[in-house]
Amino acid sequence: MITLVDYGLGNIQAFMNIYKRLNIPCTRATSAAELQVAEKIILPGVGAFDWAMQRLQASGMRETLDYLVLEKKLPVLGICVGMQIMARRSEEGVMDGLGWIPGVVKHFDADLFKTKTRLPHMGWNDVHQEAHPLFEKLISPRFYFLHSYYFVPDTQNQVLARTEYGEQFSSAVYNEHIFGVQFHPEKSHHWGVQFLKNFGEL
Repeated sequence: MITLVDYGLGNIQAFMNIYKRLNIPCTRATSAAELQVAEKIILPGVGAFDWAMQRLQASGMRETLDYLVLEKKLPVLGICVGMQIMARRSEEGVMDGLGWIPGVVKHFDADLFKTKTRLPHMGWNDVHQEAHPLFEKLISPRFYFLHSYYFVPDTQNQVLARTEYGEQFSSAVYNEHIFGVQFHPEKSHHWGVQFLKNFGEL
């Protein structure tokens, strides 16, 4: 069972619709008790880093998520801000993140961009992935992005995919069974559907 963490951020229904079409069991959790059936977890997110952490803390699910992810080692996928709060901290806020993936979140510095472009990074972009079951059957995929901050892992061994926007950044990172992507697979048509299918079949 894939469980979507519903703490008030992210388009939960879009994920549920995709998994329904794929015939992969999926449910949403709004409380710690509802997380107990989880076999895999999706942590969506939109908006600001501190706001996401505040909402997650207020949901009462933080401690249970830590237990399921860090102790039981359930596979988890963070999306957009859901990925960013897996870091230790972010330049966007002052709160500590979950610390599930060693790294920090930084703001794009447009002054360092090789080509003139705008922030936020919004729209479709190429994702250059490493070989991994999460990206199986995805050839030259394009995904939808909307962000001004990006994840910088402690080591390059944690990078699953890279994307160019003014400069190269990590668009997918991981730490063993913990995965995070900056793009929105739920908004990325057939590429996103295949990606979510791959996560469901890990």
